[in-house]
Amino acid sequence: MTRGFYDHTVKRFIDTAAAACLLLLLLPLMVAVGLTVVCVLGSPAIYFDTRAGRDGRRIVIGKFRSMSLACGPDGQPLPDADRLGPFGRLLRRSSLDELPQLVSVLVGDMSLVGPRPLPLRYIQRYSPRQATRLQARPGLTGWAQIHGRNGLDWPARLELDARYVEMLGKWYAPIIDLWILTVTFFQVAWQGLTGRGVTAPGAATMQEFLP
Repeated sequence: MTRGFYDHTVKRFIDTAAAACLLLLLLPLMVAVGLTVVCVLGSPAIYFDTRAGRDGRRIVIGKFRSMSLACGPDGQPLPDADRLGPFGRLLRRSSLDELPQLVSVLVGDMSLVGPRPLPLRYIQRYSPRQATRLQARPGLTGWAQIHGRNGLDWPARLELDARYVEMLGKWYAPIIDLWILTVTFFQVAWQGLTGRGVTAPGAATMQEFLP
């Protein structure tokens, strides 16, 4: 995909300015959430994970930790469902756990809008169509997120990501991004009340992607 002026320049400028402003405005909330995580779950407050960025480049993203570090007799972490308590579910339903990723937006590893960053091991599992999602910077929210988030199965979710990359090269890309951000605002409020779309059906978090 040829990266147009909007994607290459305007979108990046908006991301930088918006992330800087949001980090300043939300800093007290982020400190409060971090302290609460430490009080409820212990240290560390933020969990760092390696994901695939644009063009499959390795990036590191942060999330407020929502699961305990409890392990079984074999020393291995317990299943997600056993480590994710009421507090962790609240963090995920409210999307407050995602706030540290504003730093990733600020430094250019992520965008406000784009396909969600997924594990590096998934790259080899994508079909050629699904792999086009890597042509865009991963985002805090995206086309798939406003169409069902984790409630979607993997083929549907990855297809929506591919469609977003196609739209990113069109003249109406800024309108699409604005629409996604607007819908996300209301969707986060709705999901905070209902929990719909926060987890995959039948799973405590999100199921592994297998082609």
